[in-house]
Amino acid sequence: MKQDNDFLKKIGNDDGMTVPDGYFADFAQRMAQQLPQIEFENTSAPKVLPRSRWQQVRPYVYLAAMFMGIWCMMKMFNLMASTDTSSFDSNPTLISAITDDLFFDDYCCVDGYDVLEDMYHEGFSTADFTELASYK
Repeated sequence: MKQDNDFLKKIGNDDGMTVPDGYFADFAQRMAQQLPQIEFENTSAPKVLPRSRWQQVRPYVYLAAMFMGIWCMMKMFNLMASTDTSSFDSNPTLISAITDDLFFDDYCCVDGYDVLEDMYHEGFSTADFTELASYK
């Protein structure tokens, strides 16, 4: 007995969607008859609705807001880019702090012992330093 491997012959290709003969021949006419009739007025002159005060002023408000945004953006760029060197000379607090030897020694000069002490408190050991020295 020979087995047939063509599954379309076994199943068939009928999907069950059928329409009567000649259904689409006069479909447009039947659809037009079922739609309600709409009468149009004179289409030569379109109706113009009155605009409110806000609709009249809105483009100018948006334009002004845009220019203000650009001005603010340029102002910020100018503030960020300015490098004013005269601020150091005109700041008496900064000048008095730098000229004070005690303040300068405590906050500006870093002693090697202080660095090693801080590293020890952070968890470094002498073994870490010998490993670093061996890399040279």
